[in-house]
Amino acid sequence: MILTKIPLVAVLGSPIAHSKSPLLHNHWLNRYGIKGCYIPVDVTSADLNQTLRAMPKMGFVGANITIPHKESVLTFADQISDRAALIGAANTLSFMDDGKIHADNTDGVGFMENIRQNAPDWLPQNGPALLLGAGGAARAVAASLLESGVPEVWITNRTKVRAEQFVIDFGARLKIIDWVNSSQVLGDVNIVINSTSLGMVGKPPLNINLDRLNRKALVTDLVYTPLDTLLLKAARNNGCDTVDGLGMLIHQATVGFARWFGRKPEADQAARNVLLSE
Repeated sequence: MILTKIPLVAVLGSPIAHSKSPLLHNHWLNRYGIKGCYIPVDVTSADLNQTLRAMPKMGFVGANITIPHKESVLTFADQISDRAALIGAANTLSFMDDGKIHADNTDGVGFMENIRQNAPDWLPQNGPALLLGAGGAARAVAASLLESGVPEVWITNRTKVRAEQFVIDFGARLKIIDWVNSSQVLGDVNIVINSTSLGMVGKPPLNINLDRLNRKALVTDLVYTPLDTLLLKAARNNGCDTVDGLGMLIHQATVGFARWFGRKPEADQAARNVLLSE
């Protein structure tokens, strides 16, 4: 079969050279023998709209969006999914045949699929979630937790006004916990999620006392550099199950790959190994 057009996909951000997405997507393209190409493209905020409008004409069928464009890209989208609108950010674009841009957010899907794969016995209805942080990733996680059946999401953030915005946007099942008091509620939660950059390589540590942590609680960290964060180590020392953040990166990518290249890829150990090899 002769292809008339090889589908192209890019990840747009600035900076972008550090992105692991090209490694992952090109691994899947090679694994399944799919003709296509996934490349990193460094785009400034000033050039974002012009770049997006040109891409469909160049053969691009979609794009991933990362920092600093995940919020602003919604301004340029022609169609926005409900979850992207609720989260206020998009990470996955599809270019329609007429050149229109469809924006979606798959971070929440990636988060929940990572939990289901690596902690299959965890039940969302068994208690509230404690969510550390109130940024864009936290909004995606909060939306997915509420959709999964978590009774309440307790949000805590160093800047309280950002947490207060969550209550406005997500409703009565959100509850604010003062950052300084976050360790005091750990005995009552069913899952703890760190969505901040604290604990990441080059960032300050996440200082939270886990002495009161419910030993039946699941603890997960969106940080994956390092893969085994101090939070996860401390939680395991307290007898808790833990899930690292690398699976979220992999699972959120499967949705876009399936749309762009027509096949749902495997979020398996081989995909993890590709990302861990660099």
